[in-house]
Amino acid sequence: MADSVLVIHENDNVAVALRDLEAGEEALFRGKIFATALERVPAGHKVAICEIERGGEIIKYGEPVGISTAVIPRGAWVHTHNLESGRWKRT
Repeated sequence: MADSVLVIHENDNVAVALRDLEAGEEALFRGKIFATALERVPAGHKVAICEIERGGEIIKYGEPVGISTAVIPRGAWVHTHNLESGRWKRT
């Protein structure tokens, strides 16, 4: 079965959708299921591969890329509605 996500670094808590994922679809990388999509995740966007606490770091490339603004369940779409970037912090 073809990969549907890319896990860039072993410490990441998000994966990148390689194509649109539909709700209920498995996030598969190198034969391992990392999550089941809880909602549609557009290609190129992030999906949580573990639960991320409110205020927790979003880790991509093995580095923090943002902070969660809500609890993000495993399999949820991670985007501007539930993360805040340190670079473009909301006021």
